[in-house]
Amino acid sequence: MSKREQTHTQAADREKWSSTQAYILAVFCLVLGVALGYLFRGSAAPVADTAEASSPAEGSSPHGGKPQLTPEQQKAMLDQALAPLLATLQTRPNDFDTIVKVANLYYDGRQFPDATKYYQLAVKAQPKNADLLTDLGTSLWYTGDADGAIAEFQKALKYRPDHPGTLFNLGVVRWQGKMDPKGAVQAWEELLQRNPNYPQRQQIEQYIARAKQHAQG
Repeated sequence: MSKREQTHTQAADREKWSSTQAYILAVFCLVLGVALGYLFRGSAAPVADTAEASSPAEGSSPHGGKPQLTPEQQKAMLDQALAPLLATLQTRPNDFDTIVKVANLYYDGRQFPDATKYYQLAVKAQPKNADLLTDLGTSLWYTGDADGAIAEFQKALKYRPDHPGTLFNLGVVRWQGKMDPKGAVQAWEELLQRNPNYPQRQQIEQYIARAKQHAQG
């Protein structure tokens, strides 16, 4: 059982999915590929193709680039990058910029519990920063805490109601984490309403159509 399944609350009280619903969601996941497993960081620009949105730790070299690093090599590189930042925090524990850099590095290295810890410190310093709240929400999602992620996204939207990354992420977590396709549609429709020039509008419209199909199944 995956982490997100383990975090579903009151699962027994929800209606069981029909085979049709399960099939539609399976097709949706195949079409989205990485998209449903990838959330935008708050400060990150939307990617042009969600199929290319894998994290650095998952990266491959389909075009003959550098070979994929082993987990040991990835950890060594992460530790090397973190060392001077963590040393700075030893003497300046409230250095905001350094805290954020550490959080981002842990996130990119897929060390999500550690990323969550530092995003929480950053949010404590800037509780109205929608980007940081979104970052914290994405990190919580990857630790298996769908409810915590949604709570942080909703906080972010109080300060940035039009934040496209937050609205996109909220839709993903509502559907994948809470089995709520209607809630996903609501978030994604609001994304497009508030951001009429959203670069990936066509993709979002496709996601909305599939979510509606699943909700009706």
